[in-house]
Amino acid sequence: MLEVSGIHAGYGKIQVLKDVSLEVEEGTIVTILGANGAGKSTTMKSVSGLLKPSAGKISFLGEDVTGLRPDQLLRKGIALVPEGRQILAGMTVLENLEMGAYHRKDTEIDSDLNKMLERFPILKEREKQLGGTLSGGQQQMLAIARAIMSRPKLLLLDEPSMGLAPLVVADIFKIIKEINQSGTTVLLVEQNARQALKISDKGYVLETGKMVASGNATELLSDARIMEAYLGKKSS
Repeated sequence: MLEVSGIHAGYGKIQVLKDVSLEVEEGTIVTILGANGAGKSTTMKSVSGLLKPSAGKISFLGEDVTGLRPDQLLRKGIALVPEGRQILAGMTVLENLEMGAYHRKDTEIDSDLNKMLERFPILKEREKQLGGTLSGGQQQMLAIARAIMSRPKLLLLDEPSMGLAPLVVADIFKIIKEINQSGTTVLLVEQNARQALKISDKGYVLETGKMVASGNATELLSDARIMEAYLGKKSS
């Protein structure tokens, strides 16, 4: 579904990504792992159109989409849940969800709204509450639900567990798995490597802007070097 081929990207004269390549097959969950500053969010920004690569190619469903704007990519089926959630704090939960479907012209928006409120009962309880008054976990659920309102084929999640309590983190990963099982392909950037790999089919490891490892998620979980470097413990 998604093929990133040898992209280079950065900010001004600062080169962050150096010849990064990855593939995401339809129907899978793929995780990009790496320490702070490895280039994970820059990769997501490049795929979502927030940052234009200086070299390389990004293909989606066989079409070259390199350099397209975020709104153009959204219409093609790529939706991003950004790091920090970035919900619309001054709008209600319901208004945030409606904004997720702003580009849609079909007649099923209300039906999808109801489905989101059923899938996320806490959002239904607080549908008239301002987004900025929700807890961190509730805001993350709202950000995910808002992205799904665009009916994406590929959902990009940038650090969805950041700053959340362990119990909430478990809920978020369960939701991601359910979204995938309902037919949405997922590309995930996470520092919580163990949780991410448990729900993923494939993983990539990014280090100082370069891909240094990739493989089946189960294989990466059992790799002693990966365990030590990214899961914070030595393999016994």
